[in-house]
Amino acid sequence: MTEAPRQFLSLHVIETLAAVLPVRDENGQPKSMVFGGVERHMITSQARRRAERVHARDRANAGVGALKGHSMGVRTREWALLAARELESAHGWEWDEAMTTARAVIEASGLKFGDPAKKTVANLTKVLVFAPADAGVRIAAHLAEQAESLRPWRDEYLAAQAKAAAKKPRKGAAKKTEPPAEEESGAEPGAESGTAKLPALPKSTRDAVLLALAPRDAVDIALYGRFLAEIADSPNVDGAVQTGHAFTVQEAEQIDDFYAAADDAKQDRKRNALSFLDAADDAGAGMTGYQSLISGTFYRHAVLDRTQLRTNLRVAGMSAEEAEETAIAAEQEFVNSFVEAFPEAKKNSTASTGSLPGLVLSFEGERPYNYAAAFQLAVDERPVSEGGEGPAGPAAVRRLLRHHAFVSKRRPDLRTARVLTYDPGIDDILRTPDLTVSVAVVESAEGLTG
Repeated sequence: MTEAPRQFLSLHVIETLAAVLPVRDENGQPKSMVFGGVERHMITSQARRRAERVHARDRANAGVGALKGHSMGVRTREWALLAARELESAHGWEWDEAMTTARAVIEASGLKFGDPAKKTVANLTKVLVFAPADAGVRIAAHLAEQAESLRPWRDEYLAAQAKAAAKKPRKGAAKKTEPPAEEESGAEPGAESGTAKLPALPKSTRDAVLLALAPRDAVDIALYGRFLAEIADSPNVDGAVQTGHAFTVQEAEQIDDFYAAADDAKQDRKRNALSFLDAADDAGAGMTGYQSLISGTFYRHAVLDRTQLRTNLRVAGMSAEEAEETAIAAEQEFVNSFVEAFPEAKKNSTASTGSLPGLVLSFEGERPYNYAAAFQLAVDERPVSEGGEGPAGPAAVRRLLRHHAFVSKRRPDLRTARVLTYDPGIDDILRTPDLTVSVAVVESAEGLTG
């Protein structure tokens, strides 16, 4: 009789990167952490999760992979713009009316927007909203359908906003000494404190906006979750995927790469100069600078909570059968994205997105398992003959497999462990019986889950 799958699918990767910069801090420097008493380079979980989420979404939207044909999400501040474009292109509205209406309706639903005086942010929500990709289309369809009743509300709403804005003291103006007038209470969502009460958005319209922005059946929202604090009655989702920060198994290795960029026009003049003096005027680089690059072997880890994934899909309105089918497809695509996706920062100058893992380890368990402790002691890359462990990639693979074999003997819930490699040198290690006694070797990402 086939045993039921365990709740958690744990994934572990060893990958080696050379001269890359997948993430950076506010100063343009590589991110790092101290672990085991030494500095390690770090690739944050946020960068990894977005790369994986977008990879899965793009494949699904292109009709590729296990999730082809499924609804996916978009995380953006531009929902008002997207709704306005739909009103303009599909429903024939003038742009100005479409934009002001969409913004007013979404704002009155509870989302705050940027400063109206700043054109770059005036029509953007203050927070990113992760919602199904068709949310803008749905909002526009409702606004077009209810246009006759919504136009008077919109005009009243905008007039009240303008009146309230006119009463606000300008920056630098002297403060009034008299006590403020008593304010009206009970303002609807979207009304700013300290202003006159704004007219309430019709309930049917607010409900339509909240439904459009609700997670619904977007599979990537069920996988990665979302948190929207701005609208209390808009559902949040506890994600089914847990992701750890990736870090180097050896001490941080960083170079500050000096670069000089040529100015084509100046080089052309120099090439065609008629005298040494003319050529000298155009000597030198067009621009110079430094960029920090890192190299190293990274350990990274993620977990899929199968139970949470199915719960999220059922809450989205799927039947038990639909949720089960979708969850299996989502798991396959999640594993594929974990193996294939890579943050795109500096991709053109470092070709980092072409990297493939040296080893992927997957297994099931009744709880998540993080093997970061296997690398608390940094890998000593000196030759084995000198007391070291040799190159970090093979050394990290040996450590990870030994660690898993050791844990497996003490945790009976661990099962169906599989490993995948894209490195022929690592493949030789996988022929060592004591390292692979508890794992099965597979030849594709699809084989990592069953």
